[in-house]
Amino acid sequence: MADSAMRALSILRDPAQFQWYVVPILVIVIFIYYNEIGKGNWSVVLAGLALWGMDWFNEIVNSIIFHLNGFAPLWGAPADTAYLILVGLNIEISMMFAILGIAAVKLLPADRSLKILGMPNRLFYALLNSVIAVGVEIVLNLAGALTWEFPFWSARFPLLIILFGYLHFFVVAYWVFDMDTLKKKFTAVGTIFAVDIALLLIFGVGLGWL
Repeated sequence: MADSAMRALSILRDPAQFQWYVVPILVIVIFIYYNEIGKGNWSVVLAGLALWGMDWFNEIVNSIIFHLNGFAPLWGAPADTAYLILVGLNIEISMMFAILGIAAVKLLPADRSLKILGMPNRLFYALLNSVIAVGVEIVLNLAGALTWEFPFWSARFPLLIILFGYLHFFVVAYWVFDMDTLKKKFTAVGTIFAVDIALLLIFGVGLGWL
């Protein structure tokens, strides 16, 4: 087992890691969502939740991969944290992703047909945000806060991280944002979280893989 994975396991879901700074960050997340709800921006709220739910899906799959190979997850988060939820997901990362989806849809032009550099604007912004996110991950990796143990999932080969680590987050968030009825948006987000909860129950509670 990789040293980084052992370090992550040593603090996995350890309540002794708690730090009070989590509370004001949580209040900021709540404020952002309440602000959008107060304005009636349900499309923004649901797009934000869609991206957050997609991140949970990725993190669960990452933990399953770690259990199956016994060496390391695709990405790990063994650095100081107030709470490590899954081997690659700490509470700070989770709250960041809860906000990221809302921030991402704020960029979108009202005209869905508008093209930027010859491509649909939704795809352009999904790619742009994915590249920026991977750039941030590279910095975190260099700082030792985020670990990569496989050559195909590293700064030397960032394409896989862009495509499978982030692109679908933004594509799904934008897809939900552009749906023509609130019923469809709620159904899509509900489905994402239903899958997440099912995976957590099966692989976490049931099999103990997470």
